[in-house]
Amino acid sequence: MGSVQRAMRLLETVAAHAYGAPAKQLARETGLALPTAYHLLRTLVHEGYLRREKGLFFLGDAAERLGRSGAQQKRRSTVADTLAHWRDSIGVPVYYAMYRNGEIEVMCVSASRQAPAVEEWADFRETGHAHAIGQCLLSQLDEDARRDHLARYPVRPITPYTVRDNDALLRRLARTRRMEPVVERQEYAVGTVCAAVPITVGTTAATMAISLPVHQADRLMPAAQRMQAEIGRHLGSLMLSISI
Repeated sequence: MGSVQRAMRLLETVAAHAYGAPAKQLARETGLALPTAYHLLRTLVHEGYLRREKGLFFLGDAAERLGRSGAQQKRRSTVADTLAHWRDSIGVPVYYAMYRNGEIEVMCVSASRQAPAVEEWADFRETGHAHAIGQCLLSQLDEDARRDHLARYPVRPITPYTVRDNDALLRRLARTRRMEPVVERQEYAVGTVCAAVPITVGTTAATMAISLPVHQADRLMPAAQRMQAEIGRHLGSLMLSISI
């Protein structure tokens, strides 16, 4: 543990010097004996956590990868915390999804015993035509991208309420107004209604969605509108976090 702690102190100290620092300065600032500092610095260079140029030490590729991973984890945590807050304040399960590389990706779900999520009984990626998340994401694409998606994942009945064919779905998507919540009622799961709010992250289609049991359907639109208002208030800070 002692060696690990000393190595971490060295990494932190190197990180504080944007223009690099020599071994003697690093030893002095970390309170390490010079031979110990040299040994640890050589090990950190060998493992890629530091690099040495003209007698100065800088953070290496391995340390920078850790930094990027840490920043990504922080962004993911911000999204999860935001969804949990909305889950508890609005009283509904909240979903965050994106359309990336031609696929529907559910990135985060915040649910609880009081606000349970919909069970994914049919693959969300393959059934985008049937749930509000997928319909909302597809509505943000151009027609060519929609047709490409449906060529790979054609419309098929999921419940008695599911849209019946590709053309019917395309007509529905074409009628969807920009930034309007997308609602589906028992199309993916009998007994469940859902609403999804569109979000644009650069050129990427994204959405926040909610679901409720059908006997609480009268709560769906007020809850979706409240979440949309919350998204609007926090969009500036949220934009950086949801690009995950």
